[in-house]
Amino acid sequence: MTAAKEFTPLNLCVLTVSDTRTAQNDTSGDYLCDALAAAGHRLHARALSRDDKYRLRAIVSEWIAQTDVHGILVTGGTGFTGRDSTPEALRPLLDKEMPGFGEMFRVLSFEEIGTSTLQSRAFAGLANDKFVFCLPGSTSACRTAWEKLLRAQLDARTAPCNLAGLRSRLREA
Repeated sequence: MTAAKEFTPLNLCVLTVSDTRTAQNDTSGDYLCDALAAAGHRLHARALSRDDKYRLRAIVSEWIAQTDVHGILVTGGTGFTGRDSTPEALRPLLDKEMPGFGEMFRVLSFEEIGTSTLQSRAFAGLANDKFVFCLPGSTSACRTAWEKLLRAQLDARTAPCNLAGLRSRLREA
C-alpha cells in the first residue's frame, strides 16, 4: 500500500471522560478538537461524560453506528482509580484491537514522564470500521498522542502506510 498524494479529511468525534471537567475547563478535549481541525479534519461530534461505563458505551456505540464517522478520540478514564472505566466500557465494542498504539504511546510517554507511564491504560482499536483511540485525560498526554502518533497515521499522505489509507479496505471479507 502506498501513501496518497492528497490529504483526505476525516470526520472525527471527541469524547472527554471526566467526573470533574466541564465544557469550560476541558483543556484535553479542546486540544484534540483544535489539533484535528488544524490538521484539516472535521469535528463530527463532541461530548463530555462522567466516568460511567454504560454511558460511555452508549455515546461511542451511537457514533460507531454512523456511516459518516471515521474515527473517535476519547480522553480520560484510562488510569487505575476506582472510577476509571474507559477500557472496561469500550473494549467490548472493538472488533479488533490495535496493541501497537498503546505500546507506542507508553514508550513515547516514558520519555516525558518516566515510569509513571505504567499507570496508563491507553489503547486503540477498530469498531464497525471506525478507529477508536483512548487516551489519558491529561492535555500533555493528548498532545503526545496526537503529535507523535495520530496526526501522521490519520493522514493518508504518510508513507509508507497509514491508518487513513486503510479505510477503503476495512470491511473486506
